[in-house]
Amino acid sequence: MRALVTRLSPDGRREKVLVHDWPDAPVPEGNQVRTRTIYSGVTNGTERNDLLGGNYARAEDRLPAPRGYQNVGEVIECGPEVTTLRRGDLVFSSSDHLEFATFPEDWLVVRLRPNVDRRDAALFGMAGVAMRTCRHAEVRAGERVLVVGAGVIGQIAAQLTAISGADVTICDVVEPRLEIARQIGAASAIINTAETRWEEAITEEAFDVVMDFAGVPGMEDHLLKAAAPRGRVMLIAGRSEVRYTFNLGQSREITIRQNNHFDLSDLQTVHGLTAEGRLRISPLVQDVVPVDQAPQIYETLRDNPEKLMGTVFVW
Repeated sequence: MRALVTRLSPDGRREKVLVHDWPDAPVPEGNQVRTRTIYSGVTNGTERNDLLGGNYARAEDRLPAPRGYQNVGEVIECGPEVTTLRRGDLVFSSSDHLEFATFPEDWLVVRLRPNVDRRDAALFGMAGVAMRTCRHAEVRAGERVLVVGAGVIGQIAAQLTAISGADVTICDVVEPRLEIARQIGAASAIINTAETRWEEAITEEAFDVVMDFAGVPGMEDHLLKAAAPRGRVMLIAGRSEVRYTFNLGQSREITIRQNNHFDLSDLQTVHGLTAEGRLRISPLVQDVVPVDQAPQIYETLRDNPEKLMGTVFVW
């Protein structure tokens, strides 16, 4: 079957390519289902980390290998113990970029409502990460939230915190991303920190919650300074290490929390909010391309990631 896999190129760099001879997904057993992929979404941070051989990339001796977790497909076969899904259902699952996928029905999977755009659903994995971050941050109505990084996950987190009644500020160094944030309208303040220095743009001790989706090395002290006394700082983007001045956090009793992936309840909430029209993912979908054009997308992701937002492959 077809699959998008990371492999080593002749020059020693990693690349992601479409292959046509990947081992087929197994016949479903027990409570498993098998799906035929319709769309899959690029997970910008995770897949770029893999392309760069980052801190949670697949080891070279395990390549070639697929990597992804956003898949929209049609159920084509059910195991004998399946009770909640049936053939013909359209589902999101946390599956790789594979033409076919087999997984348990009680895994990270949601059956899509008819009014949910399937291309939007192909980004539900990143939306789930944003949802989990907001839950961990325990954002309350009236709180001031700073979202650092206006990529897909940051933009969704801004919307989710606004739904909670928070006053949201979002910042980035890429102006086209900030223009999308203006169109969505979830943030009350939108700041280009490439045009205005961080120290001038971000007031110290101004935010109850600081969510860092950018993962820029050396920014940790700036994040802590932006947090109000007893504020919460959420670290989401992948990074090899975190270094900060201990007294900055101790003197104001700052909570620093890391975040990992999402669970089924996160996916279900994202799905419901999208179906209700309260969460807007469509403005974040920048490229919808046939899967055979994926190598060009991954070259851009590896070398010029700021040029991409939400990318969906058509299978």
